[in-house]
Amino acid sequence: MPEAPTILVTGAAGNLGSEVVDRLEARGARVRCLVRRQAGVRAGAEPVVGDLTDPTIVRAALVGVDAVFLLWPLIDAASAHGLIAELAAAAPHVVYLSSTAVDDQAVRQSDPIAQVHADMEALLRDAGLRPVVLRSDTLASNARGWAAQLRAGDVVAGPDMARTAVVDERDVADAAVAVLLADRGQPVHGPYVLTGPEVLSRADQVDRLGVALRRRLRFQAIPADLARSRMLADGRPERLVEALIAASARRPESGRITDHVERLTGRPAGTFAQWAMDHAAEFS
Repeated sequence: MPEAPTILVTGAAGNLGSEVVDRLEARGARVRCLVRRQAGVRAGAEPVVGDLTDPTIVRAALVGVDAVFLLWPLIDAASAHGLIAELAAAAPHVVYLSSTAVDDQAVRQSDPIAQVHADMEALLRDAGLRPVVLRSDTLASNARGWAAQLRAGDVVAGPDMARTAVVDERDVADAAVAVLLADRGQPVHGPYVLTGPEVLSRADQVDRLGVALRRRLRFQAIPADLARSRMLADGRPERLVEALIAASARRPESGRITDHVERLTGRPAGTFAQWAMDHAAEFS
């Protein structure tokens, strides 16, 4: 039997990364996790504790690795050059999680979050890594950020965002694992655009959560200045807050729905309504 591949997962303690780790382990892969704190690593995975911007840590994490699931956590790509150099030296199969907000025809992207993903895609390509790029739409798991408000009342208040085809992070994880474990001798084309089956506003998402919770919920859009002050008060980093505010103000609506989840996984993408039903207990 062929030896099980070793996969490095970055962001392994997060909503998406943890789903990727679980699926890789279920498929028999050996999983190594690059994390800031060991506490978030799943049992059975090998932790490497450190910062993705530290080339020494990255070099150690890449020893013997066949493939990398790469999540870039910062708002700009300036500190990614050391990481890219280490990836180029080790030459693993790289699967990069990007964003559907990236516009290949634009000189500059709509907001800092879209821009950093476009910059990372370019850096990986220019390094000769031939990454498989998965451009994910808004993850359903972002709704977990509303849990505290919904435990306190029936209103979700926040900056409004353009409508988008919200995608279940479990579908993104399944797609990522399919690519990570694909035979490297067979070309896997991209970028893949991973969307859910329907375009939703934030109010639509809150409505569907209300159905799952059997409560009458509503979304209340608030001005950018108020949203900024609340996010800063919650302890979010200032650069992230400014990027989120910019995305809410500048990012255009996307009506695009694709079958790329099904292409990679063999089944259609799930709905946000089903995600809400499956996670209802987290909001009670």
